[in-house]
Amino acid sequence: MEVLLEVEGLTRYFGGVAAVKEISFQVQEAEIFALIGPNGAGKTTVFNLITGLLAPDAGSVVFEGKSLAGLKPHQIAAAGITRTFQNLQLFGNMTVLENVMAGAYLKGRTGFLKSLVTWPGSSREEKLIRREALALIDEVGLAGLAGLPAAALPFGRQRLLEIARALASGPRLVLLDEPAAGLNSAETKELAGYLKRLREEGKSMLLVEHDMETVMEVADRIMVLNSGEAIALGTPAEIQANPEVIKAYLGEDERVA
Repeated sequence: MEVLLEVEGLTRYFGGVAAVKEISFQVQEAEIFALIGPNGAGKTTVFNLITGLLAPDAGSVVFEGKSLAGLKPHQIAAAGITRTFQNLQLFGNMTVLENVMAGAYLKGRTGFLKSLVTWPGSSREEKLIRREALALIDEVGLAGLAGLPAAALPFGRQRLLEIARALASGPRLVLLDEPAAGLNSAETKELAGYLKRLREEGKSMLLVEHDMETVMEVADRIMVLNSGEAIALGTPAEIQANPEVIKAYLGEDERVA
């Protein structure tokens, strides 16, 4: 299976303290790879390093055989890596449809800014982007809400909208930062089913999630972080049985559910 993303020795310090230290892993094509660990373990820092929001103090990130060193976040997104955020990053005054279409313009010839004015060829492209955006809105469970302002949605549905926007450009790899946060039980089950369908369609995902039931259901492989360091890597079954994970992540007398 093709290696899509290769992270090697990733290290980042804040004020002399290592937020992440020598983290190494690979994400393969059509794989859901999960990062789990306690709050402050370094999971979101890894996301920020991969997507160019932070520069590493050491280590490398290689995507489809090419180094991402020095690239800006928008360049990394255009290269095929998109993400969601732990703290939602939506355009609150824009509609649900407009938010998803904004993500889709990354793959278009017109571009987001040019789409705001009349541009040769933009009408046809915009119609296509609109149709694809509406399909994504339906797929993530927001059917019938395309015309509402994003800020009017409940928090859990805003999470789903951000996932749709991240998928709109057709990325090779999607980084999902706590996608189940704010979802109720039924919505979480629907999300898990949707992520598995995306994997079956060939989409690769890097997942940070605190809902262990979701992680164990959808992930192919899991890396456990604690205090910025990797303490375990394996399949869900291997992680559930790992004594270091049980001790550091859940406590001596508990097991991953």
